[in-house]
Amino acid sequence: MICILLVAGHGTLLETQIKYDATGLYGHLAGVPKALLPGIGGKKVLDFWWETVNTRQLFTEVYLVTNADKYKHFERWATANDFPVENVINDGSTTLDDRLGAVADLQLAIRSRRLQDDIMVIAGDMLCADQNFDIAQVIRFFRSKPGELAIYYELEEGEKASSRGIVEVCPDTHRINRFLEKPEEELTDSELASVVFYCLQGSSLCYLSEFLSLNPQAQDRSFGHFWEWLINKKQLPVFGMKLPTGFQLIGQVGLSDYTKWLTHYSAKQVDQPARPIIRRSYARVGLMGNPSDGFNGKTIAMSISNFWAEVTLVESETLVLLPHPLNDPTEFGSLQDLFCISRKEGYLGGLRLLQATCKKFYQFCSNDGIALTKQNFTLKYDTNIPRQVDLPKPVRANFILNVETDELSITAGLQDRVVQVYEGLVYMDFSKQLMEERGYGEYIPMDMSDLPTFWLAYLSDPSDSGRIHSNVRQRWLSGEPLVVEAMKSFAQLTDEARAALEGKDWPLLAQLMDRNFELRRSVYTDECLGPGNLRMVQLAKQFGAAAKLPGSGGAVLGLSVDQQRMVEMRQAFQEAGFVFCVIVPHNPSASHHDLPRVP
Repeated sequence: MICILLVAGHGTLLETQIKYDATGLYGHLAGVPKALLPGIGGKKVLDFWWETVNTRQLFTEVYLVTNADKYKHFERWATANDFPVENVINDGSTTLDDRLGAVADLQLAIRSRRLQDDIMVIAGDMLCADQNFDIAQVIRFFRSKPGELAIYYELEEGEKASSRGIVEVCPDTHRINRFLEKPEEELTDSELASVVFYCLQGSSLCYLSEFLSLNPQAQDRSFGHFWEWLINKKQLPVFGMKLPTGFQLIGQVGLSDYTKWLTHYSAKQVDQPARPIIRRSYARVGLMGNPSDGFNGKTIAMSISNFWAEVTLVESETLVLLPHPLNDPTEFGSLQDLFCISRKEGYLGGLRLLQATCKKFYQFCSNDGIALTKQNFTLKYDTNIPRQVDLPKPVRANFILNVETDELSITAGLQDRVVQVYEGLVYMDFSKQLMEERGYGEYIPMDMSDLPTFWLAYLSDPSDSGRIHSNVRQRWLSGEPLVVEAMKSFAQLTDEARAALEGKDWPLLAQLMDRNFELRRSVYTDECLGPGNLRMVQLAKQFGAAAKLPGSGGAVLGLSVDQQRMVEMRQAFQEAGFVFCVIVPHNPSASHHDLPRVP
């Protein structure tokens, strides 16, 4: 890919006001091209762009197009900054009247150097508020789209659409539907401003010549008019990518605005202690219908506050994922200690989830045209969720599922992800029609007032989560009648359980929980469920309690209609070597789960 920096502007208002400034503060800048004026942090504006694009892994060549009047300034700059002087292109113009126009300057570089590659075009006299954005991500997004790319940002307070090129972008495809050059306010509601920062495919460079032949006057050869013509008239596919920053072409402003924007952007760069961001996600239990969430069924699940996972993110110089001292041990008391811990808990802690989530997040942003800054962070987690009874995830439902299934090959369904995102008691319908039409199901929060007392028992040394799913998916995909009908029955049980919850009919709910377990047992078999899970269910039945698996295995969720036997039952579970606890439902409407930012 080739990068072309354009710095060929003439006689701007800014240069004139600097020349005749009476304060004497800017006398040393008289005659200096605007691209070589001080930018953020005192660094020349062009220095920033050269540092940004001076990467051989991204660009095979970088060219600079200037005018004859300022050529010597940029020649000296090139020598001082290790920029190849032979790549400084002189467009021959000396005044505003004989200027070529921005598009013609670009065409000059392409024609004189016989360029046929993809091109990135940037105005070298443009202030950029964020000095850390990732230009490699811009290139990746451009190459993922079948068309050209225009960078845009959201107008800041005080900026008017009538002074910018405004784009209207489809939020799903990221294609720019319309480009409006400095429109009147009533013409568009968009506040997305395009800047002179574009990527063009080598196969599309021919449109530059066509546009120039239609516009012989220099004042009509701006990039704003070019994109209006290419997008609105030629209907060529042009995509937009949003950068998390503001831009200002300083050639379009006077001295007061230049100093105002320079101060405004510089203030954003002032180092301030970053506040840690702390967020908590609660564990969940499948109350009814699971595991049909992965088979176009219906489920009801509930988040519980007994167990949680918490992540802390702090800005840092490098990106660091901190291992958890208990779940990701790297230091052991002895070889025997290592052997015992590894045999019981395996080798896969929570660190892989953090790494996979970060990777998937970057991929998601790149695919969705969301540019990220190069700011780094340290990410750590803490959790009190028993190992292999549930896996905590700090992100959204489908995204979480993709992290697990695509990145880590963890067997999982959407139910757990949905209830962790929505929280509380949630009814979920994953019907085939809904999932195919919109990619997600129908999720309905339910009333949590006056719920009965649920309890949870789990193995102190559980089997690996995910094994219990066995080969059922393959049997379901092949149309085995037993499995297909079972998944329909799970959905029916869920609808009945919803009615029981709404009617507060706890004996009926207990019966439905037992039926849910027996149905699952008939499909998955005792061998797959495992002796530990079966033993816990049998114990519950001895005390007249309903019990079912709330997730993949290693735990049972119970409901005791006869509360008088709870103490006796708890003791029996504990004597059998199981952990027993009374569930505390997490009601998001009663308490806000997001922990505040630490001051």
